[in-house]
Amino acid sequence: MQQLFQPGDTKTFERIVSAADTAAFDSGQVHPVYATFALARDAEWCCRLFVLDMKDEDEEGIGTALTVVHHAPALINSTVTFTATITGIQHHEISCSYEAYEGTRLIASGTQVQKILKKEKLERLFSRINQ
Repeated sequence: MQQLFQPGDTKTFERIVSAADTAAFDSGQVHPVYATFALARDAEWCCRLFVLDMKDEDEEGIGTALTVVHHAPALINSTVTFTATITGIQHHEISCSYEAYEGTRLIASGTQVQKILKKEKLERLFSRINQ
């Protein structure tokens, strides 16, 4: 794992909200706005941008924690900008906070944690699940 970042460093990511990102379940669409679960996916991706730069070829990141506070709706075709900020790096664990804005409106905030582990260790962990 490469130590390229420190607490306070940021990464950004933009998502244009599509119909696939709206609140829909097996029973149908609930609201035609950015769903909390889609926000969670994109928040994790924004925080993962650090991992992509930090991991070595024989390593991979795995999420270990995620919180989402959904503050306001975002409509289809709106652009939501995520900013992830490293809050801590301890051994192979990277902790981030994030905020998501549509223009000047805060849409969501929360935290996300990932660990960078050797791929072979992850494969061993996953192979034990079916035993």
